[in-house]
Amino acid sequence: MTYTDAFLKDILTRTKRVAIVGVSSNPVRASYFVARYLGLRGYDVVPVNPTLVGQSLFGAKVVGSLSEIDGPIDMVDIFRRSEAVPEIVDEALEEFPNLRTIWMQIGVEHAEAAAKAEARGVDVVQNRCPKIEYQRLFGELRMGGFATGVISSKL
Repeated sequence: MTYTDAFLKDILTRTKRVAIVGVSSNPVRASYFVARYLGLRGYDVVPVNPTLVGQSLFGAKVVGSLSEIDGPIDMVDIFRRSEAVPEIVDEALEEFPNLRTIWMQIGVEHAEAAAKAEARGVDVVQNRCPKIEYQRLFGELRMGGFATGVISSKL
């Protein structure tokens, strides 16, 4: 999928509250450090994982499903296998009538679920990471992917 920078930047700018479906409590897992990063950037992160219910991550209680979230969500970020996407999208569309974005992480795609969400007016991003896109679009990534601005192989 190709997305314009303006499209991605608009999503990342307007989004305030994000449900991270499939969040991990393991700091080396992408679903942990992406959620943590988004929280550090000012997003209100709601961790979703049925095996971690009741634990606290990033200052928030982990819930077991989207239906357990109080209040609106702007974006649902999916860290689950592609085959799990339709059920998550259906629940998101049912629970959050004003949902603006479904975001599927790198390696996660589902054309039918994406089309269903888009038909309801929800923006969909597939096979991308909001952390990487945020860093790229808001000047946190530089040459070589590091924020030093210096590329060197010297130790």
